[in-house]
Amino acid sequence: MSTVINPIIAPAPPGAPFAPGPLGTHITIRGLTKYFAGWPLYEDFDLDIPKGKIVSVFGPNGCGKSTLINMIAGLIPVDSGEILFDGKSLAQTKIGYVFQNYREAMFPWLRTIDNIAYPLRLEGRSKADVDARVEELVASFDVKFDLKRYPYELSGGQQQTASIMRALAPGPEVLFLDEPFSALDFEMTLFIREKLQEVFMRTGTTMLLVSHDLEEAVYLADQVLLLTKRPTRVAEILDYRDARPRTVETLSEPSFVQMKKLSLEIFQREVRK
Repeated sequence: MSTVINPIIAPAPPGAPFAPGPLGTHITIRGLTKYFAGWPLYEDFDLDIPKGKIVSVFGPNGCGKSTLINMIAGLIPVDSGEILFDGKSLAQTKIGYVFQNYREAMFPWLRTIDNIAYPLRLEGRSKADVDARVEELVASFDVKFDLKRYPYELSGGQQQTASIMRALAPGPEVLFLDEPFSALDFEMTLFIREKLQEVFMRTGTTMLLVSHDLEEAVYLADQVLLLTKRPTRVAEILDYRDARPRTVETLSEPSFVQMKKLSLEIFQREVRK
């Protein structure tokens, strides 16, 4: 008889029963530990991520922002700890992921429309279902470019738009976004921000966003998760409650300016430690 060991999530150690998060928690992380080259990045790390919110992850360079969401998404194995999604395992949860490097994320041998449809076909959906869902996404994102072209024939902004459409296609419970705007010009960044907010307001999908841009992190967030230097802990979790949709005018609202200022103060405090 062989024993199958889950390489992603190790069980909590004996004597440390799993403690559920407060009401409204979507992702519960307990005892998360990750070492690199013998040095701790995360050590016995706990976190509760609320359901139906956009949570922006921000912190000092090297604190493991992208590593955190990659561990939650199962892309990087953890050394120990437990992660549950509404009490379920990752394998029982439908997720979407938008990578920073969209050029490597898209399959170059597939047309853009087939890239978007790929996760739907993977689920075994009928051609009629796939076509209807792709048409819905095309209308939602007001796509003007030719989806029958290959990704490398499109601009960077068009590729990232298609990448986000693909991540949203199967209707994920959680959407992970790893610096999705970092390679986009400002015009396309504004467009994608607007579309993500529209999706969020329509579906209430839980989203985790990693950003190196504090303004961007605060602008989209319901919660700003500020991290410390390694071994990484939670420095502060700030609630930002400005109404959606947020627009360019939001950037000059006193509540936004105050939230950005407070986030910056906490960030600088942690960097100086």
